[in-house]
Amino acid sequence: MSQTTASELAQERLTALEALLAGMGSVAIAFSGGVDSTFLAAIAHKVLDDHMIAVTSAGHAAPQRDIERTRAFCAERGIRQIVVPYDELSIPGFAENTKDRCYHCKKALFAQMVEAAAEQGIPALADGSNKDDEGDYRPGMRALAEMGIASPLREVGMTKAQIRELSREMGLPTWDMPSAACLASRFPYGDVITELKLKRVELAEDYLHDLGLRQLRVRCHGKEGELARIEVDAEQIVRLAEPTLRERVVGHLRELGFTYVSLDLTGFLSGAMNEVL
Repeated sequence: MSQTTASELAQERLTALEALLAGMGSVAIAFSGGVDSTFLAAIAHKVLDDHMIAVTSAGHAAPQRDIERTRAFCAERGIRQIVVPYDELSIPGFAENTKDRCYHCKKALFAQMVEAAAEQGIPALADGSNKDDEGDYRPGMRALAEMGIASPLREVGMTKAQIRELSREMGLPTWDMPSAACLASRFPYGDVITELKLKRVELAEDYLHDLGLRQLRVRCHGKEGELARIEVDAEQIVRLAEPTLRERVVGHLRELGFTYVSLDLTGFLSGAMNEVL
């Protein structure tokens, strides 16, 4: 008997996912517009049609471009969407940027999403966590477990690579999107997070994306957030260090309020701020 191929395994998990969602009857998807939640929203809409909705958080730590992307996706596909205003900075422990910041934030956010979904007659909320999310330090997943939030992708064992491959086959625009994370992840634990710092990081990353850089982070250091530490894919380091472009980037980030601008020679590293834990 031949071994199951990677493609066949992905299809098996897709079939399991569709069956799982069908069994739920109705569901609200926590929809950030990233690779995972976009894929889950598309499959849930295919299976449940009008018995699913997308719930999107519009908070300080959510880039405006991402929110607009979710609106466009839902409008194009006829998915009913609720955009929930959210003030993360009012959550105890968030602005102080404690090590369990994500736990407190997720708990408050998902409670708000559950309430919004319930008002639409949908009792179940699901997020886009996948099998690979079990590896890193993710206190937010503890909050999801305590609240009974479903994670269908993780439940059927679907990996990020499988999600990307299936998304590509479905023609989803997010199939090769770089990994994303909440803007609060740009700050070392213990450094106070403010609305001004979050907006400064968002605008800096928008600028770098507009230059054609894809996978990147602008990490923000210092009491006043005066230091920008740019992470890009290793092969892009030489490009960003080119004198003319370097001067443009430094000039623009200083205009945004950064005093110092540095380029991390290690390159992009997802979850870099967890290295100290």
